[in-house]
Amino acid sequence: MPSRRTVLKAGVLTAALPGLALPRAYAGTTPSLPPHGDREPAGTRIEQIAGTGVLFQYDEVVPSFDGWAHEEPTRSYRRLDGSWAFRFDPDDVGLSDGWQLPGAGTSGWDRIAVPSSWDLKDRPDWGSYDGAGFGSGTAFQDGYAWYRTELRVPGAWVGKQVRLMFLAVNYRADVWVNGHFAGAHEGGHTPFALPVGAALQPGSTAAIAVRVHRRADFTDYRAGTGPLNDPLAVPWKPVDYWPYAGITRSVWLEAVPAVTIAKVLVSAQGSRFDARVVVANHGTRHFSGQAVVRPGYGSAAEAVPVSLAPGETAVVTSTADIAGASQWRTDRPQLLRATVQLRAPGLVDQLSTTYGVRSVDVDGSLLKVNGEPQFLKGFNWHEETAAHGRSMTPKEYDHELGHALETGANLLRNCVYNRHPYAYDWADRHGVFVMDDIDNMWMNTDQERTQTERYGLSRALAASMVWNQHNRPSVILWCLQNESEIDANGAPVYRAWLQDMKDAVNALDLHKRPVTWASATSWDPAFDIADVVGFNEYFGYFYGKNEDLGPTIDAVHKNHPGKPILITENGSWSFLGQHGPDTEQGNEEWQAAGFRAHWRQVTDRPEYVAGYLFWVLKDYKERLGYNQQYNGMSTMGMLGFDSTTRRLVFDDFAAATVPEGR
Repeated sequence: MPSRRTVLKAGVLTAALPGLALPRAYAGTTPSLPPHGDREPAGTRIEQIAGTGVLFQYDEVVPSFDGWAHEEPTRSYRRLDGSWAFRFDPDDVGLSDGWQLPGAGTSGWDRIAVPSSWDLKDRPDWGSYDGAGFGSGTAFQDGYAWYRTELRVPGAWVGKQVRLMFLAVNYRADVWVNGHFAGAHEGGHTPFALPVGAALQPGSTAAIAVRVHRRADFTDYRAGTGPLNDPLAVPWKPVDYWPYAGITRSVWLEAVPAVTIAKVLVSAQGSRFDARVVVANHGTRHFSGQAVVRPGYGSAAEAVPVSLAPGETAVVTSTADIAGASQWRTDRPQLLRATVQLRAPGLVDQLSTTYGVRSVDVDGSLLKVNGEPQFLKGFNWHEETAAHGRSMTPKEYDHELGHALETGANLLRNCVYNRHPYAYDWADRHGVFVMDDIDNMWMNTDQERTQTERYGLSRALAASMVWNQHNRPSVILWCLQNESEIDANGAPVYRAWLQDMKDAVNALDLHKRPVTWASATSWDPAFDIADVVGFNEYFGYFYGKNEDLGPTIDAVHKNHPGKPILITENGSWSFLGQHGPDTEQGNEEWQAAGFRAHWRQVTDRPEYVAGYLFWVLKDYKERLGYNQQYNGMSTMGMLGFDSTTRRLVFDDFAAATVPEGR
């Protein structure tokens, strides 16, 4: 996405309209920032155990989050999705008034669905292009809000290790269980798991309180005055997508045995199956047993001895020959399920995971999957609908992502944040590649330095992305940042920031997937660090002419002859239904002609261009300071915000063919 200096993306800015009154949270006040420590609050770190990188947060191995959809027979689950008590806290008095305590009443509180975002509580016109109400309502209520719920803890959970699992809370979450502070998390699109067993009493009622904070972007959203920044947040300033606030994805409690399988990492390439089983002993006794690993192809099983002292974490390695197993391919996305049982000698714990037999490699200037050169035809997409914001339903995902199949796209870019697990499941099942992405958007030099040298949230987000999506055969590229600032004199700060994240990625990924990013420039001085050269380009719209793209690609190839090139963004805009000459901005014909011109130039160079990503699948919501009169809609999509109304460029994109042999 273009940087802040070029945010007139939809080309329809007019003179500022009269500002509306601020939400009560910030009327006449300075918006607050959440409390930050010296490091990001999860304490993310990578430990090498028996030659395998293992991710820790809150001093525990980050567990598998597959329990959101798949339950294991050795574990107990308590789903917490549903109606919670909810209350805005504009004056930040909740903590001092004891809203986190188990005896705190919720009389007078509102109710809210979990998952959902509070933005949509009073906005039935969310999908409208009429901006009459822009700047008012809960969509512009920032600062603190509280969630509370109660549940009965099963008596059978005595002696269990209990985790409180969140798939996403935006932006910062502070969590209490029975009045005990369980932990905090920053990063609005990444799952996290808090160990809460010590705060629970099996057989009794438990109270869970979550305080959520969203930073205000502006002091007046109608006029776009501000902006407001948080130097430790990621992203740290207003960005070009809607920051849906609240508990936006599912929540549950998961009770596992004291000695448990925390994670199963799988890599399957050719005929070789390689599993790393992370086992943790939370008990008070030494554990001796076996990890029985079944690849899910044939009847092969390997029993590997496991010996763990109390408090110890170990990694068990298991390999197997799976010759004959079908590869995961875009035209035949074969999935397998590996199952690991911990036995001593009876069944102690079980964890399974889906995977595919698939390799990804960079071979000179070619990107190869399963040894075959690829040309990636794809689009960027935002995770939102008018009905549910970022808390989409499976049916909505099926509709949105189904456009990839309809248009012949083979790549989705998850710009610029991790998606709900269902989106990855969908791509795995339907044979669509994924370029996964994190929240590092429009970072400046000071933030890059702070993240690398002290705070560590950029690194934590990169590591979490790899750990959580590790076994996904659809994920073939890791993307580290979008259009961030490059310092002068060789870019030492920028380079160190990128290298720090890439080192974390490589420490965790058994597949060694290629690493890239969406640079703001084709002359990025850190492209030597990237495995695939990725940059956003808007020739013929923000600068230059459409015809400038080809010579630019050739120059990049000359500078980096041993690397594939990927156009990570290109697009323009048009008004839905406005037609006319293809030389006039705002017409659908102009938008479509721009795409065709760029597509021709990238497909003319398959020897070193690995693909192209259109910006963007559909119109999207933003509160960045433009298009307020259109209800904050950026009109750059192939589709309208309803994901149904087509522009001409949609049909041209669908008709576009990749180079022969790719």
